[in-house]
Amino acid sequence: MKLGDISVSYIEIVIKAMEHMNIDVDDILAKYSINQAALSSPDARVTIPKFMRIGHDCIIKSGSPWLGLVMGEVTTPTNLGIAGLLALSSQNLKQACEQISTYELLNKYNSRGQSRFYVSHSFGMELGKSRELCRDYGIEDGQGVLMFYSINPYNEYNHFVVDSVLSGWYCVLNALCGRDDAVAKVCFEFPAPAYADKYGEYFNCEVLFEQADNYLVLNAEALNWPCLNRSGPTFELLRRGADEDLEKARLGLSFHEKVSRAIGPLLDGTTPTLEQVSEQLNMAPWTVRRKLVDEGGSFQKTLNETRRELSISYVRDTALTLGEIAYLLGFGSPTAFQRAFKRWTGEAPGRFRIGHTSKE
Repeated sequence: MKLGDISVSYIEIVIKAMEHMNIDVDDILAKYSINQAALSSPDARVTIPKFMRIGHDCIIKSGSPWLGLVMGEVTTPTNLGIAGLLALSSQNLKQACEQISTYELLNKYNSRGQSRFYVSHSFGMELGKSRELCRDYGIEDGQGVLMFYSINPYNEYNHFVVDSVLSGWYCVLNALCGRDDAVAKVCFEFPAPAYADKYGEYFNCEVLFEQADNYLVLNAEALNWPCLNRSGPTFELLRRGADEDLEKARLGLSFHEKVSRAIGPLLDGTTPTLEQVSEQLNMAPWTVRRKLVDEGGSFQKTLNETRRELSISYVRDTALTLGEIAYLLGFGSPTAFQRAFKRWTGEAPGRFRIGHTSKE
C-alpha cells in the first residue's frame, strides 16, 4: 500500500509559487524527471513522498519556509481538477465545499485520510458529530467546516503541505464568491512555526495553531452566498462525468483494498477495530468479515498487510523517525515495531532504510 499520490496539477502550483517569487525551478524539475509532457498529462501523478521532497527543495532554494502559503495564494479552482471545476460552477459556497471534498479522490489519494465538509447541526447530522464539532472544534450552529486530515508528525517536509491546502481553499473560496470575509477562522493542528507572523499576510481572518485538526470555518451566512460563475447545466454535466470516474476508481479496488484504505486513516497511534473500520465503510461488521473471507482473507490479515506495506513505505520514502512510524502504525513501542518489521522484511528498519531509500 503506497502512502498516496497526487495529480501533477499540484506540481503546477509549486511552479507558479516559485515564479511568483521570481525563482527558477527548472533544475528541481529536472532532478525529479518532471518534464512538460508530464505536466500536460491529465493522468500523470507523483507520489506524495516525491511531492514533499520537491517542496522541500523549493523551500531550501527560495529560503522561504512559508512556501505553502504562497502556493495557496496562486491556487485557482482549475488546480483542484474536476473538484475545482465543479466548485467553480456551483450555485453557492456550501455546494462548492461539498464538491471540493467529495471529488478530491479524483485528483489525489493519501493513505492518511480524505478531506471532509460538515455543516454544524445541519439536517441529518448525527447528534454526536454536532457535539464533537462544537466541543473539539469550536463550531457554532450553522457554520461550515472544510476539514483537511492530519498528517502529523510535522517536520520540514510537510508543514508546507497543510499551509498550501488551507490557504489554497481560502483563496479559492474567496475567488468563487468575490469576497474575502466568507471564512471565520483558519485552524492548524501544529504549533505556530517560526514564520507565524506571515499568516497574517495571507488570511483576512483569525488564525489559530495547536488545534484539534486542520480546517477552515465558514460563516453560517456565507454558505448561501452565490458563486460568481455558477451554472446549473455545466455543474450537472461535470458531476455526471465525475460520478462515473469516482465509481470506476472504486470498482477497480478489491474489497481487501477498500478495507485497507479504510484502515489507513485510523492507524494514528491506535490499532483500529473491525467495528471502527466497518463504520467507515458504512457496513455491518459481520458483512465486512464475510466479504473478506469470500476473497480468501480476514480482517486481521488485512490489518497486518496494511501495516506491513505502510511500514515499508514510511521507512523507505520518508524522513520520519522509527518512533514516529511506530506510533503512526499503532504499535505499543518502537521495539515492537522493529521486531515486526524485521519479521516482515528480514531486515531491521534502520538497515532497510539505508539500503532501500527511494531515489525518486
